[in-house]
Amino acid sequence: MMIDVHCHLTGEEYESLGGVDEIVARAKRAGVEKLICSGFDLPSSIAAKNLAERHEGVYFCAGFHPSELHKYREGDLEKIKELACHSKCVAVGEIGLDYHFEDNPERSFQQKLFREQIRLASGLGLPIVVHSRDAAADTLTLLEEESAHLKKGGLMHCYSYSKELTPKFLSLGFSFSFGGPATFKNAKKVQEAVESIPVCRILTETDCPYLTPEPKRGTFPNEPCNVAYVLEKLALLKNQDKESLEKSVEENAKNLFFKLK
Repeated sequence: MMIDVHCHLTGEEYESLGGVDEIVARAKRAGVEKLICSGFDLPSSIAAKNLAERHEGVYFCAGFHPSELHKYREGDLEKIKELACHSKCVAVGEIGLDYHFEDNPERSFQQKLFREQIRLASGLGLPIVVHSRDAAADTLTLLEEESAHLKKGGLMHCYSYSKELTPKFLSLGFSFSFGGPATFKNAKKVQEAVESIPVCRILTETDCPYLTPEPKRGTFPNEPCNVAYVLEKLALLKNQDKESLEKSVEENAKNLFFKLK
């Protein structure tokens, strides 16, 4: 069983391909039997819940992405908490820090909401899904400071930092998911990180509709069925056969996201 632990299926990108229900069906026909649709603000988290309720094998995360915090309103975290109590909500996410664009929300506000969502997840006994872009040092420092609230672990999604940092995230109980960038020919840093991480902490994702993997790079939208290409590349990097890694990823996903069935 293949699994896409991080995808976005709540936008309009898939209308030209028959709609999101057809995308889910295509994934299942390709052997991707479980999908985790990630929220990035309140409306997308609600939409992810609705999608999960319609489809067997589809789960979701609820949370505020750091770049979307300009949409945050007082009381929204209580609504995220309500969503996170749903039987098919497997984590609080995606949350984190993003310093890439100058017009992103203030760093201090990102850090404040990151901490609050970590503690929300801790109170509910859920793992977290972390987005971190151009913010490695602050992400690591904040997670170390909040380590008492990370007992259920978490996922560094679409990991893009160096192999030198992986032991520090590993020591905090994190797993790592990789998508299309791991298949790119010039992605030496990402591929070295894959090689440095124990198989028991590796997961597969697409982050669709973005980051379409080789050999389909450049096509849009990306979709969950393409996680097969990611799995093939990771197996090559870990010197394993695809079937063996597929089983390991399934076990890893169920260990981290304990609501998966």
